Amino acid sequence: MSENCTNDCSSCGENCASRRSEQTSFAESLNRYSSVKKVIGIVSGKGGVGKSSVTAMLAAGMQKRGYKTAVLDADITGPSIPKAFGITQKAAGSDFGILPEKSKSGIDIMSINLLLENDDEPVVWRGPIIAGTVKQFWSEVFWEDEDFMFVDMPPGTGDVPLTVFQSLPVDGIVVVTSPQELVSMIVSKAVKMAELMNIPIIGLIENMSYALCPDCGKKINIFGESHIEEIAESHGLKVLDKIPLNPDISAACDSGTIEDIAENPVENTINEIIKL
Repeated sequence: MSENCTNDCSSCGENCASRRSEQTSFAESLNRYSSVKKVIGIVSGKGGVGKSSVTAMLAAGMQKRGYKTAVLDADITGPSIPKAFGITQKAAGSDFGILPEKSKSGIDIMSINLLLENDDEPVVWRGPIIAGTVKQFWSEVFWEDEDFMFVDMPPGTGDVPLTVFQSLPVDGIVVVTSPQELVSMIVSKAVKMAELMNIPIIGLIENMSYALCPDCGKKINIFGESHIEEIAESHGLKVLDKIPLNPDISAACDSGTIEDIAENPVENTINEIIKL
């Protein structure tokens, strides 16, 4: 080590024994013709909590408010975003890159199902290939002047969430949960992963929170008493929305008409995201 060492190895040409290797950056460059202002990840600690339907409702609600919105479907092995929006056509290419398909209201969408010949064709790939595909959706797709991009991630804390957190400039995440007792541990895993990666957590959404009796309007806790408030408080987070079990939402996702639902149950979450 030189006696004049400043400990700034990036500005030094000496090859001394004390030289520190430069920190590796995993950040992926956005397609050079693209513009994305805010990237919001939608995550869950386990499957089956309705994360993709929540993503679709967030995108539809944001687009309805006049913001240019996109959805990057990072759930490569279980893509469901195109179906929720009724998109059946395949993505095409251009001089600018891969062109996302547009929903009825103009939401830009990219999913592996838009590149497969058949929608029911399984994606039997290992983790590195799946992670590489997610990065390609960011770097090779032409995202034109997007105000908000929602990234629908697969459940858990595996390759894809890690890839998204390291490679994309995520401005915050929304954690989707259900009222089941075991959710406390699962939410904690998702929250702690985000904290390890220094990703801001916007708040929690509890899906399937309750059902309304069609006769008397009484709330019925089908999955038991909710503990979402205690979970949120233990992590210093907000509960943004509680979404009831609603057959109309399920039907809209199945029929590809999620943009047509009369009352969007994630308006509080949209308000929080707009503040970012």
